[in-house]
Amino acid sequence: MAGMEKNLDREEMLALIGGAVKGDGFRRATFAGATRGYSCEWVRVVIRPVELRGDRHFQFAYQGAKKAVTKNFSPDELDAPLDELVGYGFAGVHITTNGEELDVRTSRKGRVHVGRHKPKSPTELSEPEAHNRVKDVPLPEGRADALLEVMGVSTPDGRVKPTMRAKFTQINEFLKQLRHVFGDAKLADLGRELRILDCGCGSSYLTLAAHHYLNDVLGVPARILGVDVNEEVIRKSVERAERLGASNLEFECRRIGTADVPADIVIALHACDTATDDAIAQAVRSGARLFLGVPCCHHDLNKVISATGPAEVLRPVLRHGIMAQRAADLVTDAFRALALRITGYRTDVVEFVSTEHTARNLMIRAVRGASAAHAGEAEHVAEYIELKRFWRVTPYIEKVLGEPFQQLVRASTL
Repeated sequence: MAGMEKNLDREEMLALIGGAVKGDGFRRATFAGATRGYSCEWVRVVIRPVELRGDRHFQFAYQGAKKAVTKNFSPDELDAPLDELVGYGFAGVHITTNGEELDVRTSRKGRVHVGRHKPKSPTELSEPEAHNRVKDVPLPEGRADALLEVMGVSTPDGRVKPTMRAKFTQINEFLKQLRHVFGDAKLADLGRELRILDCGCGSSYLTLAAHHYLNDVLGVPARILGVDVNEEVIRKSVERAERLGASNLEFECRRIGTADVPADIVIALHACDTATDDAIAQAVRSGARLFLGVPCCHHDLNKVISATGPAEVLRPVLRHGIMAQRAADLVTDAFRALALRITGYRTDVVEFVSTEHTARNLMIRAVRGASAAHAGEAEHVAEYIELKRFWRVTPYIEKVLGEPFQQLVRASTL
């Protein structure tokens, strides 16, 4: 290891450290140790290169005794925070680049020892670490986002609050599902503003996220109407929208299924019991190209399914309340998926988020497209009729879809 000891003034120290950090091969810098001659709330600061939206930035992670702060700076903004760090007078600075390890140690008497040696692992990646390289998320962590800040999910500098980590994950997982089927639904081909109806919008976290992601991130003009029967959550949603200055975003206090508006996308996230069926019916009546639903509690079929007739073989399952409830949940959603297929939607059921974030993690995803011409296909109708026969029930989805759906079922059996 090569080293030298000398007196360095602040400008020389800044030139030494700044030259290493600004170099193309920079990988990491750590500032730690007792500070000299300056009151500092930080005990450790780590700098690393990151990539934000394809551009190189520098992330400063400040760690104090009672708090931690992360800030990102572009190369043009780097001088001021670097100068501030050098001014704190940390006793030890360690910098890793592709070509060398640089140690800068300051003694109590102000003598500076500069040590240089080859990096321990020269084969490591030399490119900046991209935030999206590890997790490709629509709204990434680590950069300021007015939406996430207004919703109380993140701090002004882009740090996700620990208590809102599950909500942050839920928002991004929902947007990933929307992104996944956006092209299949040919929503970008409409040549006009998208019309979206959010049924049972609740606190409107996902309503606001969808509006922000489509309009501000993807640049797709979209108008959203959120409806809910709870006046208080609608009031709060209106306040959030006003704070964001969001246009084409409205909220109304009304029951799902009573909003007689055309919609290209219908969303129903955690709508309770048969409200999910009402939202599906709204999507079918509107001819919506996309339906995204995450059912919540199920009560309707849970009250009527029993171990009788063909289902008697399932008596060991239905004997136990929790197992009977889960069976009713699955049967309810199977009816919903089949009904959507019968009405001309390409439908699948996927995991929305991990169960560690929410127990209600099943999403019904339906895209209306070429299959709409094959509405009422005999195969799907036969499955639907057999499922009804086995359980000896008429699901609510059939009732709310009404006569047009019942005609499709009858026509395929003639």
